[in-house]
Amino acid sequence: MSERQREDALNYRRIRRFPKHSLPHFDFEGEHQYIVTAACYEHAHIISKNHERMTECEADILNICQKFCLETYAWCILPNHFHILVKTAEINKLRKEIGLFHGRSSYKWNGEDNQRGRIVWRNCFERKMKSERHFYASLNYVLNNAVHHGYIQFWEDWVWSNAAEYLKETGRENALKIWREYPILDYGKNWDEF
Repeated sequence: MSERQREDALNYRRIRRFPKHSLPHFDFEGEHQYIVTAACYEHAHIISKNHERMTECEADILNICQKFCLETYAWCILPNHFHILVKTAEINKLRKEIGLFHGRSSYKWNGEDNQRGRIVWRNCFERKMKSERHFYASLNYVLNNAVHHGYIQFWEDWVWSNAAEYLKETGRENALKIWREYPILDYGKNWDEF
């Protein structure tokens, strides 16, 4: 496809509210660690209408993790997307529950914003951790996400993540060692384009 044909195809799908593309989901057997990401449609800052909504979104996501995850290592809720790093043996149930949350929150927020019919969420996607290096780079990526997007300067200043708790439990020196040993580099580049 030429660049023009690609743009036309994407515009055609956007006008008809089709996804640009849909990532495959793999239901692995047994316990695995995953990074799970979901974004608002066209990256609209819908979650951040107010602090209450941000906090409610965080609480709902953490409740879902509590039901379907053996561990929740890291999370970051941003104005237009979120990331969670978890261990679960029920990735299909976790995804389904996140989908139900997307439906409930869309209905509620669209009512609050007088925007019935607005598309709020894109599908979530998950990536299974392939190694210790992949896990720690993912951990750094999630905890650094609010800094990466320019909302804050220091991890512990973002209210809607567990970065402050992580730093307190791990210690700054150990966190810095992990940061240096498992750098994020281009990790996550173009993820927000799904």
